[in-house]
Amino acid sequence: MKIPVGILGATGMVGQNYIRLLENHPWFEVSYVAASPRSAGENYSGAVAGRWQMPGPVPENVRNLIVKDANHVTDAIGKCRFVFSALEMNQAAIRELENEYAANDIAVVSNCSAHRHTKDVPMLIPEINPDHIRLIAVQRKHHGWKKGFVAVKPNCSVQSYLTPVYALMQAGFSVRRLIVTMLQAVSGGGYPGVASLDMVDNIVPFIPGEEEKSEIEPLKILGTLQNDRIIPMNSMKISAHCNRVPVVDGHTACVSLEFGKKKPALEKILQLWSEFKSLPQELKLPFAPRQPIIYLSENDRPQPRKDRDNEKAMAVTVGRLRPCNVFDIRFVGLSHNTVRGAAGGGILNAELLVKKGYIEP
Repeated sequence: MKIPVGILGATGMVGQNYIRLLENHPWFEVSYVAASPRSAGENYSGAVAGRWQMPGPVPENVRNLIVKDANHVTDAIGKCRFVFSALEMNQAAIRELENEYAANDIAVVSNCSAHRHTKDVPMLIPEINPDHIRLIAVQRKHHGWKKGFVAVKPNCSVQSYLTPVYALMQAGFSVRRLIVTMLQAVSGGGYPGVASLDMVDNIVPFIPGEEEKSEIEPLKILGTLQNDRIIPMNSMKISAHCNRVPVVDGHTACVSLEFGKKKPALEKILQLWSEFKSLPQELKLPFAPRQPIIYLSENDRPQPRKDRDNEKAMAVTVGRLRPCNVFDIRFVGLSHNTVRGAAGGGILNAELLVKKGYIEP
């Protein structure tokens, strides 16, 4: 028997991706969908009519589910074991609503940014900081929750470059400074998203809040769990430039980084990337990429259209590793922003939480 799951914000772009990716999942089955009051009361296929953006039709097992009002938490009780949160509301309202689900013994695996800096909420990339899930015990004690909790994933841009950087840090090479220029796909802006007249034949060099997220969130992910909180890493500085580019899917990161005293040779870096595995691979989680970091030696790769779907769109594809004239090395990273960076990353988080016993099978 599969674990029944719910999706909050099920009619939006991230919610639709959850619906698509969870079809035929070996562990999970969508049994509950909720969205804004204007969609409540319709069956799911009717609620997304004219704005279903996924390839292929709405999955049969979800088509006739009645969309509930996400604000009515009690409607979800008994319908699902946990929920994926892809809510589109103001941050304070999301925090309050996600906490209410957790208080009603419904675990929340969130794509939203509202709780990313809440002290007792883990922000997870399972290949990097799976130990941070131990913070859930602190969170439950703090709130008096029994089965509920909130866990979040980071911003989609962070996942295009942080795993390759972490693989080097894990091998003992500290990173002092990092400059990243993000080329972010239009799908990251949701639907209808950025107007076509702003994007055709154009690049928009500003995405509200993205640079701050790209500079701050990695420090919590790479931080140390001490007692009842995460101590963010303070030995690395990040400077980010975030640009919206006319690409449908796939965020590209152009990275320059400076090591501490110990500097690896390029051949050593390639070896570390090719050999990198972590807990999701050891546990053989269904959505875990077999090869988390894929290096392409061609001079003109990675490219979003050609490489974003590597390893079920869950891998980071890297290329153009070379010396840097200002720092030590530079490279290009690519990840699929609506799969690894959004719904797929949330599913992988949920799989880890099930395997570690935080969500009951």
